[in-house]
Amino acid sequence: MSFADLGISESVVSALAARGITEPFPVQEMVVNDALDGHDLLVQSPTGSGKTLAFGIPTVDVIEPGEGVAALVLAPTRELASQIVDELDSICRARGLSIAAVYGGVGFGPQSSAARRADIVVATPGRLEDLIARNVISLNRVEILVLDEADRMLDMGFKPAVDRIVRQTPDDRQTLFFSATLEGATGELAAAYTHDARRHTQQPAVDREADIEHSFVHLDSPAAKLDHLVLRLRDADRGRTLVFVRTKRGADRLVKRLRKHSVESVAMHGDKSQSQRERALARFERGEVDTLIATDVAARGIDVVGVTHVINFDAPGDQDSYVHRIGRTGRAGSRGTGISFVLADQTAEMSKIARDLGLHREFEQDRGGATAAAKSANAGERNHSAKPSSAPSGTAKRRRRRRRKPRQKAEASA
Repeated sequence: MSFADLGISESVVSALAARGITEPFPVQEMVVNDALDGHDLLVQSPTGSGKTLAFGIPTVDVIEPGEGVAALVLAPTRELASQIVDELDSICRARGLSIAAVYGGVGFGPQSSAARRADIVVATPGRLEDLIARNVISLNRVEILVLDEADRMLDMGFKPAVDRIVRQTPDDRQTLFFSATLEGATGELAAAYTHDARRHTQQPAVDREADIEHSFVHLDSPAAKLDHLVLRLRDADRGRTLVFVRTKRGADRLVKRLRKHSVESVAMHGDKSQSQRERALARFERGEVDTLIATDVAARGIDVVGVTHVINFDAPGDQDSYVHRIGRTGRAGSRGTGISFVLADQTAEMSKIARDLGLHREFEQDRGGATAAAKSANAGERNHSAKPSSAPSGTAKRRRRRRRKPRQKAEASA
């Protein structure tokens, strides 16, 4: 399967080929045809799957230049907004389209000028609302609305802003909704923003090419988890370590508990401000702090070189979460270690995850030995000297979007 086979225009196919991109990723194969045909989409796909081009290619191939803001991409962070613009810039230029990033933390001047000329705007919700209030941007001609990492926007508290933004777009727009999960509140939001949407799910898999040692530590109490975590973090051979917890409050609480054991760490979650998250990540990247405590959603998009260990302090909720978490280590030919703490009442669920991923042997291997090790480490705590821690050209143009019945307003169903 090639991009030409998917019906992509010759100019975009050539621009991709110039970058060495000749075959679509699975998520791109799944969604590009439906997007070109004008359908609303609900796409569950993990980070790193090629989803940016999955929504970017059909968007660029359908809209025409010089019609104002014809496509709007909403993203939760400035980092992701910048990455999207970088990824789409070459194919935009191939079609004579202008693309601009809009996010907070920088001056209004250059962004305002770029946004006024843009055919595609990639924006964080807060700064976009600022520019709308200043009459820099109008959304009344938006043909395609993309929500990228929608679950993360929800986790970061952007739902009210996103609701207000969506209400300013035409009812007959096309909506492409991308998220790591489509359940719960995220699924409700997806239903409110889309009409008769087609759903696609790409299940992540364990990367067998990655050099990762998987281990499952069976413990008999929540207190033992902290003891064993301290033991692991005092390993002189480890490098940068990501520790995953389930809740924002749990992340902050764990930072304080580790500090009492002379282990320094920083937390990253949705209740932190953008500047706080950026400072925490910068300290982690520079090596000032080698332990980052994060929730699943807040950690999405983190791509830090040299993560040697990923520790599931709280067990992942499902197979996708396990793969997404552990996949942060063992990259670019480096060896990594993935460790999961398992309490007795989590054994059945974690056993199924391990078995489905072909890790059942690793799951069974460490039963019984971890608790004694943790108790031993706790007993020696007071004596321990802690260290600091093929379609013809133009096919896509003929596949213009259908006019649809106006959808229900988001605030009525969200």
